[in-house]
Amino acid sequence: MPRRRRVGWLALLALAHGCGYSIVRTGGSLGDVHSVAIETPRNDSWEPGAEYVVAEALRSEFLRRKGVRLVEDPSSADLVLRGRIHRIGTRTASVDSVVLALEYEITLELDLEARRSGGAAVPIDVGALRDSERYLASADPEVMRKNRQEALRQVASVLAGRLYLALQETLESGAPPEPASPAAPGTSG
Repeated sequence: MPRRRRVGWLALLALAHGCGYSIVRTGGSLGDVHSVAIETPRNDSWEPGAEYVVAEALRSEFLRRKGVRLVEDPSSADLVLRGRIHRIGTRTASVDSVVLALEYEITLELDLEARRSGGAAVPIDVGALRDSERYLASADPEVMRKNRQEALRQVASVLAGRLYLALQETLESGAPPEPASPAAPGTSG
């Protein structure tokens, strides 16, 4: 009986992995980083309030992981995360036979940097900072707005999770930091 139960769990894990599901660690430290300050990103998109959606998603992800403590003051943090929303784009994702939109797709692109308290940059995989999410079209403008807002929240949450994992991989591996540069991202041009 115990062997049968073990085979059942293995089959369940294999099935879940094949469907795109994976086991997510909720903890996980960021190496020697114990405190993080997350600044609200600058919004260079045409989407009003998107900076608050992204900042909330980032803060929620770091709180959920429980690997570090969030602090308000960047000068007291081991790591500071800052940057900008580079772009939010929308395109028609699917149409019906009469060429009416059934779904739209919102794409969120972030330009973020992580810096240690001494000013050294922590490299972030840029692939972790761009993703899309589909949402249903509607003839009702209020429903359409809510669907779009929920899709933006969802894609921001996905990117926050990817960013945390990218930082975790970099900081735990002990990758050498990049030298400090004088300008933060998004401060010029």
